[in-house]
This record gives sequence, structure tokens and C-alpha cells, in this order.
Amino acid sequence: MHEASLLGASQIRELAAELDLRPTKQWGQNFVVDANTVRRIVRVSGVGPQDTVVEVGPGLGSLTLALLPQVAAVVAVEVDPRLAQRLPLTVADLAPEAASRLTVVTGDALAVQGLPGPAPTALVANLPYNVSVPVVLRFLEVFPSIERILVMVQLEVAERLAAEPGSKIYGVPSVKAAWYAQVSLAGTVSRSVFWPVPNVDSGLVALTRREPPSAQASREEVFACVDAAFAQRRKTLRAALAGWAGSAARAEECLRAAGVSPQARGEQLDVAAFARIASARHALPAPA
Repeated sequence: MHEASLLGASQIRELAAELDLRPTKQWGQNFVVDANTVRRIVRVSGVGPQDTVVEVGPGLGSLTLALLPQVAAVVAVEVDPRLAQRLPLTVADLAPEAASRLTVVTGDALAVQGLPGPAPTALVANLPYNVSVPVVLRFLEVFPSIERILVMVQLEVAERLAAEPGSKIYGVPSVKAAWYAQVSLAGTVSRSVFWPVPNVDSGLVALTRREPPSAQASREEVFACVDAAFAQRRKTLRAALAGWAGSAARAEECLRAAGVSPQARGEQLDVAAFARIASARHALPAPA
């Protein structure tokens, strides 16, 4: 497919000046000014002509312009009304042949309940650091048609999402992401490709949807168990899950029924183990 003209650093600054835009920490605005980086994101994402891609936080359009020539459609969700209004004009100017494939939704990605057009098959985005994990988990939950995700996030967040049991950085985001998907770190990105330059490097994290673990308990019940286990991560699961289960004795009963040592800690368990523990509690008769 024909490649659109991509934004460079000078064009991005000109657009920002035109909009009187001062990137805000509130919305986590750091704009990519390197065309090779957005090309790399599209390449690593694996999206193609069959995909309807949702992009969260398109900003001034750097990644949007790289995506549009490669996919069937892009639905861009932008919280900043000025940016949402300007994006179609930028695309019409730099990629007129692809402009009809862009839909812009003005709104908060954490509040979106539905999207116009065909169901999205992929999420590809440079996510604001402050909402990256909630956005990924929400879109996996609300849009089951999304088969894969490639997002650029703060490197520490990318590593946390992709962490395996037993790692010091393995925690709630790691387990909840693993409920929905196979997660892997897909590369690192220097802070120098952004304007303004953030004080941290970024990482690419790839998620490929899979069936959740078999469980009698609901996803909400499993996630409540995960939250409880990591709220006091230094404690044994018998102690950490006492409030969640109703007592330490009932927590131990659930753990033993799930084949998990009551002396284990949350960071040692994979998502399937949490599903077994929540299912064991679900099956227990209510305390007298």
C-alpha cells in the first residue's frame, strides 16, 4: 500500500504552535517526532489490510499516518478536543487517499463503551504513561474482538506487564493481562524520539488474545483474589487472602483445594492458580 507522508519534529512543533498546544502532564502528552519509530510500531504490531485498528491518544497524528495506509480502518480515540478536531485535517493534507478510512472519537478511552464502524481487531497506540495499564485492560475487557495489541508505554510498565511469576516486578498488571492474553516485551524505545522528552525510556509490549483460564469463578472474582494477594505481597497467601476469603482458615481451605501452599506468596503464582483459588472459594458453602 502507498505510504503516507509522516510527521517530523518541525511539523509537529508547527502543529502544536498552530493549536497553541502545550503538552500536559494531566493527559500524558508526549508526541513521537521520529518517523522510523512509528514505522517500527506498525511493523511490529503485525496489522494488515484485514484489520480495523483502534488507536488511543493519537495526538498530532504521527502514528495514525503510519497506520492508515496499512490497514482497513483506524478509529482514533482522543480526549483533547483540539487534537481530535485537527487530526482529520492533518490526514486529509498528508494522506488524502486514506482519509476516508479514519474515524475520530472525542472522548476518554477509560469511559468508551462502544466504537463506530466494524468491531476493532487490534489496538495499536502510543499510550499516555498515566493510564496505560487501565486502557489495555479495559479494551481487552470491553472489546473481545480485539485479537492483538501493540502499545508503547513507559519501559517499567512494559516490563511489569510482561513479567513472569517469580519476578520481583510481577504483580497485579502482569496477572490481569495474562488472564486475557499472551504478553511479551517487543522492544525498547529511546526517550529522545519524543517531544517533549520524557524523563524515562519507553517499551513496546505485545499482547495476543487467548482463552482465559478455566474457572468456575467469574473474572471479577478472580481479579478480586489477585488484588487481595498483592495488596500485602510480603505476607503468605493464607494471611493475605484472609479478608477476601472471610478468615485465614477459609483462605487456607481455598488454597489447599486449589493445590497451592498456604505459605506461598502471590508473586509465585500464575493466573491459572489464581483462577483455581477463586473457583475453590466460589464452590465453598457460605460460612454459618
